[in-house]
Amino acid sequence: MDRIALRGLRARGFHGALPEERSLGQTFVVDVVLGTDIRPAAAADDLERTVHYGVVAQEVVELVSGEPCALIETLAERIAARCLEHGAVREVEVTVHKPQAPIPVPFDDVTITIKRSRA
Repeated sequence: MDRIALRGLRARGFHGALPEERSLGQTFVVDVVLGTDIRPAAAADDLERTVHYGVVAQEVVELVSGEPCALIETLAERIAARCLEHGAVREVEVTVHKPQAPIPVPFDDVTITIKRSRA
């Protein structure tokens, strides 16, 4: 399986379990790795036979900046489901970074990574 990766997609969202996270918001960073077969697109040099990663990037940003959820796990599931709606995508790995999570000790990042595929 071939891979198309989008790394470091950033958007402001209002996700979190705490009221201040929902009211103030924060920046979330998302990495998406799409599993697909690029051979048909490469052979024909045809965008319609692969995944338009620009469209996927926009969809991810819309989800992050859209309807809030309490858990980044839920956000990751929403992103994975949207990616799998693209016909050429057979599987997807989504990592949601929450670098401004409300943790009372020094840290670099909090992430959740999920991997989903077509049933």
